[in-house]
Amino acid sequence: MEKVFSALRNNIGLWLAFSLLLTGCEHVAKLPYYNSKDFTPMWIKPSAATSLHRIAPFSFVDQNGQPVTEKTVAGKISVANFMFTGCPGLCPRMTTNLETVQKAFEHDSTVVLISHSVAPESDSIPALKRFAAEHHAVDGQWHFVTGDRAAIYRTARESYFADEAGSVPDAGGDFLHTEKVFLVDDNGHLRGVYNGELPTEMERLKEDIRTLKRAFFRAAPPQ
Repeated sequence: MEKVFSALRNNIGLWLAFSLLLTGCEHVAKLPYYNSKDFTPMWIKPSAATSLHRIAPFSFVDQNGQPVTEKTVAGKISVANFMFTGCPGLCPRMTTNLETVQKAFEHDSTVVLISHSVAPESDSIPALKRFAAEHHAVDGQWHFVTGDRAAIYRTARESYFADEAGSVPDAGGDFLHTEKVFLVDDNGHLRGVYNGELPTEMERLKEDIRTLKRAFFRAAPPQ
């Protein structure tokens, strides 16, 4: 290795090229970006991600009747999923697993969870309030949201690529049901997708959140 650096010192142009190579490697993101519904990972520098897919603006209401919009998560790490309170199996398991994620970052203002109801016609604010309480949701950190059905499904399919139906229009009998949990960085980019039914996947999610925190919130207290 010393011979390499000796040669580089004798060749300023080569040294600069080598330095740029090292700098480039140092800045490649430690988590991939996802830009399409096939979830092909893109390992790129954050500076190259500016034109990539982002979560589109949205406007919903949470279990406390408070508005939840893109401003709620601006500059924060967010975790999102899609569920409904009357779901007998998948949703309770997934929500219970997400409790461990909230617990790991409880009262951390840089981490927000959003659980979107895919059955807003039955998931009233009181129903979401009860469900949130059953799962020990911390007000202001874990939002169980409802709103216009078409808007929720559009957010699910166009922003999160939440089910394989992709851009298939909502046709009344159409119903979205997915075990996917999504990780979004402070710039609104998709950075992870996980199976919400598996505790091991939630452990991976927690570690990925810590990775984003180290990258974007170095001043935040360690978890």
